[in-house]
Amino acid sequence: MAETEKKKKKRKERDIWNWMEGFKGDKVILIIALLLMLISVISVFSSTPLLAIEKGIDRISIMTSQLKVVGLGVVVILLFYVFGRSKGYRILGKYCFAASLAMLLILVLNLDLGVVQAGEINGARRIIKVFGKQLHVYEFVKVFMVLYLAWALDAYKKGNFRLSKRLAERFPRLGFLARPFWEKVMYIYVPIAVTTFCIMMGSNSSALFIAGVMVLIILVGGIDAKDIVWMAVVLVAGIGLVYGAYKAGLIEGRIATAISRVTNDDEATMQVLLEARPGSREYNEARDELKQPVGALLAIKEGGIFGKGIGGSTQKYTVPVIFGDYMFSFIIEETGILGGILLILLLFSLLARGTMIAKDCDEYFDKIVVVGLTILVTGQAFMHMAVNVHMPLVPQTGQTLPLVSHGTTSFLVFSAVFGILLSISRQAWLKMRRREEEALPIIEHHDEVQEGLSDLDILETENLTEEE
Repeated sequence: MAETEKKKKKRKERDIWNWMEGFKGDKVILIIALLLMLISVISVFSSTPLLAIEKGIDRISIMTSQLKVVGLGVVVILLFYVFGRSKGYRILGKYCFAASLAMLLILVLNLDLGVVQAGEINGARRIIKVFGKQLHVYEFVKVFMVLYLAWALDAYKKGNFRLSKRLAERFPRLGFLARPFWEKVMYIYVPIAVTTFCIMMGSNSSALFIAGVMVLIILVGGIDAKDIVWMAVVLVAGIGLVYGAYKAGLIEGRIATAISRVTNDDEATMQVLLEARPGSREYNEARDELKQPVGALLAIKEGGIFGKGIGGSTQKYTVPVIFGDYMFSFIIEETGILGGILLILLLFSLLARGTMIAKDCDEYFDKIVVVGLTILVTGQAFMHMAVNVHMPLVPQTGQTLPLVSHGTTSFLVFSAVFGILLSISRQAWLKMRRREEEALPIIEHHDEVQEGLSDLDILETENLTEEE
C-alpha cells in the first residue's frame, strides 16, 4: 500500500515536471508571477488585523478569500496563455479606448444605468458596480490603454487609419485629417489627453501615473521626440492654468490635496486637516496622509536588515491600508531589507525578460504590447515603493504592489497582464522553433563530409593493422 502511494506521488511529480518542460511560454515570467502570488498569500494574511476588525471577521477568512483570488488569478493566467493570440489582442486593442472612455464617463457623469452604476470609495468616484460587484475602473483603463496605443502605433506605422481617411474623402474641409501629423493627434494624442483628464476627475495621482506610462509607450513606439516636447508644453501650461485658477479662488476641489501630495508638504496637509469638516472626504484623506507615510517609514526603519519575522509587524495595527498601498513597507518590516531586495530583483528580472521577449517578436504590435505591459507592471511597482519610502516629488497616494497587495480587481487584472505576456512569449517561442526547423543546414553536403570522415577512419584502421 505504501509503495503504491509512493508510485502515485512520483508519477504526479513526474507529470508536473513534464508539464513544466513542455511549457512553451517564458518560464522566468511564470516563476516571477507564482512567487509574487506566494508572497501575496503570506503578506495579506499577516497584514490584515485592522481589516479583519473592520469587517468583523477573522484573518483565516481573509486568507481563505485571498487563496481563492490567487487560484482564480492562476486560472486567468493559464486561460490567456492557452487561448490568447496576437490577432485577438489587436482586434481588442482597436476598441480599448472606446471601452475606457465609456467606463470613465460613467464615473465622471455619475451615471446610474441600472445594472451598471458609478460608485465611490472614500468619497471619490473610482469604481463602477456591475450587478452589485465592484470594479476598479482605473485598473482596467491602465491595461486597455496599453493595448489601444499598441494598436494605434502599429496602425500609424502601417498607414492603416481608415476613419480619418474616410472623413477626409467625404468632407473636403477635413482633408487635413489624412495627414500623418493629424492622424497622430486624432488617434494617439487626443485619446491620451482625454483619458488623463477623465481620470483626473477622480484621482490626480492615478492620472499622473497612467499618463506617464502612456507617454513612455509612445516614446518607445518611435513617436518623434519633438511631438513629446509639444505635449509636455501643453501639459505644463494646463497645470499652470489650473494652479493659477486655484490660487485665484476660481476653482476648488482636490487641488490642495494634489499639491500637498506632489510636494510632500506635511504642513499643507495639516492645514487641510484643520480647515476641513471632521468626517468629510478631505478631512479623512488628510488624516490618513499624515498617519500612513509616517507609519510606513517607521515600518521600514524598524525592519532593518533581517526584519522582525513573519507576523512580527507592529505598524499593521496603526496604518489603515498597509495591506494595500503600503505593502512594501510592511514586507520590509517583517522580512527586512533582504525581503525588499528580493522583490526588486524579481521586478528587474521581469523587465529584462520583457525586453528579451519584445526582441523575439516579429510583429511590431506584439513588441509594443510586451514593452507597454512590462512598463506598466514594473512602473507601478516602483511607484508603490517610492510612495512607501516617502520619496520627494512622488505623490503620496495609493498604487498597489502588483500581484502582492490585497485587492481582487487589481490582482485579477495583473494576472491577465502576465497571461498576455506569457501568450505572446509562447507565440514568439513557436515562431523561433519554426524558423529553426525551416532553416537550411550550415553544411549542405553533409553526406559527402560524412563519407570523407568514414574514409579517414578506414585509412587509420589500415595503418594500425600494418604496424601490428
